[in-house]
Amino acid sequence: MRYTQVSSSNAIYRLGQKRLQSHNGSLHDNDVASHSKKGSGQPGRRYLGAAVVLSILFLGYIAISNDVKPVRMGKSAIDTLAFSFNFQKPFYVVVIDAGSTASRVIAFNFHESILNGKPILDGELFHQIKPGLSSFADKPSEGAKTLQALLEKAKTVVPKSEWSRTPLVMKATAGLRLLPDHKANSLLKECRQLFETSGFLVTKNSVSIMEGTDEGIFSWFTVNYLLDKLGSHSSEETVAALDLGGGSTQITFAPAEEHIKREKRHIYSINAFSHNMSVYTHSYLGMGLMAARKEILTYNISQEELNNHDLVEVRSECVNPIVSTEWNYGGHNYLVKGPINGMHKIVKTQNFAGTDEDRPVVRFPECLKIVKSYIEKIKEKPLNLKSHDIYAFSYYFDRATEVGFIDPFSGGIITPDAFLKAAMDTCDYPNTDQPFMCLDLTFIYVLLRDGFHLEPTTKLNLYKKINGHEISWALGAAFNVLQNGL
Repeated sequence: MRYTQVSSSNAIYRLGQKRLQSHNGSLHDNDVASHSKKGSGQPGRRYLGAAVVLSILFLGYIAISNDVKPVRMGKSAIDTLAFSFNFQKPFYVVVIDAGSTASRVIAFNFHESILNGKPILDGELFHQIKPGLSSFADKPSEGAKTLQALLEKAKTVVPKSEWSRTPLVMKATAGLRLLPDHKANSLLKECRQLFETSGFLVTKNSVSIMEGTDEGIFSWFTVNYLLDKLGSHSSEETVAALDLGGGSTQITFAPAEEHIKREKRHIYSINAFSHNMSVYTHSYLGMGLMAARKEILTYNISQEELNNHDLVEVRSECVNPIVSTEWNYGGHNYLVKGPINGMHKIVKTQNFAGTDEDRPVVRFPECLKIVKSYIEKIKEKPLNLKSHDIYAFSYYFDRATEVGFIDPFSGGIITPDAFLKAAMDTCDYPNTDQPFMCLDLTFIYVLLRDGFHLEPTTKLNLYKKINGHEISWALGAAFNVLQNGL
């Protein structure tokens, strides 16, 4: 993301205003004015413009008289009707999210508000493939080829006539951040070569590894934009965004003024739809669910042993004794098993005979101790996070739906204590279909309580979509492209 550096810890981010492109390809705020002046000497265009405006006002009158309700996210009835009558031309941005566990394409289509010139999101295509790009660290050309299918998906929603005007951007996240530089750069080079033949609008900046700061701010922007909390609203009305990815996790929120003065790091200035505010954002590399899982599973194994074997056997107190499963992460293969001297528990069955069952279980206190020791690596705690409405997504949402706490379609609200209960229940039951669920839920609970200092009863809004649109940093990145170019 492009921004003006203010100091070693502060930066100005500008999001949300679409700049019009001038004839030489650069982006300028004053192009709107210059374009209007040129048009003033052409009566035909002026009369046509007046006719369009009068038509829209007439449609607006009809809409209001018939009590047509505004569409979500600030779309007025006039904007909606004008767009439906093709008075505004759609435009597109294609974003590739090269995550640690999957690569995703999100092709956004927008139109410009006739009332205030702001981009209005109409829809997006979302498609993903697994594994993530970082899994091809030793085969970069094969990794780039996996993205071809994503580009073809984008072309199904972007008209061919618009390809050359549609920005294409790929941002890699923690999966590539965790790779050695030479391996990450080889993957990026192959992806750039692929993008140059895509037919979309690309530059040398189209492919990059995204900073954790950008990831946090883009996610926060997405959530608050979809909730219609940006623009004329005060920053106190915005919500906090918690994004749990595979390789890293981000926390972003707009702190109170007194906390901004106390916090010397991780504060950034944001300009969203011409509204200035300060946000706190912190990205914790290695605290993503998959990265943490790997470290917790291998905490007592040397790096030399991990590097010298094609398949590393690991035994963990956070895995049920009956489990034996292969798992791949970061280009390494693991044979994951429970402890040798696993714990068993006598449980009364619910059948008619009421017999006893000798059930293998996880030693939850031991697992909890290991996870806590890993979370202790978080030294900088977020200030006053619990005073905000919190929206948590990505793996927070996924794991909550998989244990049946929230509806996978509508989402819901739970607490850190709910994750604790789910972890204890899961650890107390052998399930080879979900061999890592005990570990994952325990990690999420400890991350929220010990890492972020949330209360057991803090409400967490868990959603995959808001108003039908995916929650991800990609939408914030698309707005950034519209604002600053590639």
